[in-house]
Amino acid sequence: MTHPTNESELLRAAVQDQFLEVIDRDTAMQRFLAALRMQPLGRQVVALAYGLGRILAEDVQADVDVPAFDRSNVDGFAVRASDTFGSADESPRQLRLNGEVLSPGIVAQQNVESGTATIIATGGMVPRGADAIVMVEHTELERGERLALRIRRPVTAGQNITFAGTDIARGETVLRAGVRLTSREIGVLAAIGRANVEVFRKPRVAILSTGDEIIAPGSVPRPGSVFDSNAPTLAAAVTELGGEPILLGIVSDDLQQLDVALKSALQHDAVLLSGGTSKGAGDLSYRVVRELRDPGIIAHGVALKPGKPICLAVTNGKPVVILPGFPTSALFTFHEFVAPVLRAFAGLPAEQRETIRATLPLRVNSERGRAEFLLVSLVHSETGLAAYPMGKGSGSVTTFSQADGFITIGQHTEQIEAGREVDVTLLGHELAPADLVVIGSHCVGLDLLLSELQHRGVRTKSLYVGSTGGLTAAKRGECDIAGMHLLDAETGEYNRPFLSDDLRLLTGYRRQQGIVFRPGDTRFTDRTATNAIAAALSDPHCTMVNRNAGSGTRILIDQQVAEFLKSGQQPPGYAVQAKSHNAVAAAVAQGRADWGVAIDTVAKMYGLSFLPLQAEHYDFAIPTTRWDRPAVKQFRELLTDEVFRDRLRKLGFEL
Repeated sequence: MTHPTNESELLRAAVQDQFLEVIDRDTAMQRFLAALRMQPLGRQVVALAYGLGRILAEDVQADVDVPAFDRSNVDGFAVRASDTFGSADESPRQLRLNGEVLSPGIVAQQNVESGTATIIATGGMVPRGADAIVMVEHTELERGERLALRIRRPVTAGQNITFAGTDIARGETVLRAGVRLTSREIGVLAAIGRANVEVFRKPRVAILSTGDEIIAPGSVPRPGSVFDSNAPTLAAAVTELGGEPILLGIVSDDLQQLDVALKSALQHDAVLLSGGTSKGAGDLSYRVVRELRDPGIIAHGVALKPGKPICLAVTNGKPVVILPGFPTSALFTFHEFVAPVLRAFAGLPAEQRETIRATLPLRVNSERGRAEFLLVSLVHSETGLAAYPMGKGSGSVTTFSQADGFITIGQHTEQIEAGREVDVTLLGHELAPADLVVIGSHCVGLDLLLSELQHRGVRTKSLYVGSTGGLTAAKRGECDIAGMHLLDAETGEYNRPFLSDDLRLLTGYRRQQGIVFRPGDTRFTDRTATNAIAAALSDPHCTMVNRNAGSGTRILIDQQVAEFLKSGQQPPGYAVQAKSHNAVAAAVAQGRADWGVAIDTVAKMYGLSFLPLQAEHYDFAIPTTRWDRPAVKQFRELLTDEVFRDRLRKLGFEL
């Protein structure tokens, strides 16, 4: 969309027509499903070699027995069990060898009579008369005028034999419709001789990304551009549900182009558009979709968070859904509204979600008037499971991938207090506990530590809630390690004064905190950090970016501007609280702020100038009861490894 060039265009953009008529989630879902035929789209026969991942469309009965004959499980000798009774090392029983060898695929020509034995290999067909197989290890040959077999251990009838039809019996239903074919099911079908298999047709789902700001991964980024993460993510989700994604690319904010693209997309079984569902001046998807009929738009706006602006439509039996542009909102609403439809189209049964109980360690505020699905990460504490809110917002790309589940907050609930038990709906069917859980302050050095441990086979989970939050989690036994850099204002000492008796301090490394600013900014160049801050505070147009309360950096910042705050003033930008050093550096590099406090390692990454302020201690608090856990020991040993310490030094850390 072009920028407004006159007052009328500017006014039209400013109005931002609000199309949403918000309804509750259940009503929206009922209307949506009522307009669709929730059943498979059809069947097709495919060669077994192409059946992997497909959804079986029929119950499969076996036409043969598996195995089809009585089969030897070992290398040895087919015998009558009664001929072996009483045999032992001291008193072996002797049998006469028949004159044939039964390899797999050979049909016996001789019966096993009493007093005889036939050589047989694993998988060989058991001859008539034999009812057991003696393992070769329990026999010896006697060479005389004629070969004879000495048996040193008795067998019972049926021993070492798999009888015909034991695994699969003729007429038995071995697989049922609706099963996703994995390597296991493919093996079963091959075992009963099926060369082809009847499966449900894959629903073909067209995926369109919309917006002038969207660019394809691999493109050269430009100011204000956003890589298209939604289309690949949705395509993968469609594939997981048994569908076939049809990626139709990115359509700019042009009404005519979008109309053409939608008409082309409607040749498929379903259409997903990403973005353009809200009230922004550039949101055109709704304008195109609202022209659909039979019946057309079912709902536009649902009282839930994330995902309020979702638009649900149906035309000629085909679902057309405009998902929110923000990644977490898009994926969450896809699984909430679209996934049940695609499962039905693909022939999959309805999803069975598992719910478990966990304790909420932090107070959570919610917006009254709409249900909220709050994504959480689960960690094991001394008293059970704790559910940590992810807290990155619907615009986050990583939130959904890092979450274990979500809690549902009712539309009339404004707050859930810390310590309350909640029901967590799992996003997956299994909750695999991590070997090492780290909660606290983020650091690129810690990232390097955890990546190395992951490479060595240690499953790690990290939640970055700030130094104070990590310390609290460690005291509650919710993590193995808490990364922290808390400065005690009275003693000037880092971290140790904040430990309780049940925590131990693991010395980490030192990192340099300082003022970050854009190169060439004369307000900071050739000054000390203290003088630069004073100059910045005296300039009402010099905007800072702050850090979040509870972080070690925030404590340092507040010390530096304490006198200014005491005067009842706040520096411009003080209320903007970034949650990481990277976020501070990005704000300064992009010109949204002029200065902030971050570590020198991050300043270098963003090409920023740096004025040293204070060397801080980044250490680790560890519950005493977890000090000797295997994963914690590996973490401690890694910190003392000289080769790894050199890698930390190369990043700019002091040890």
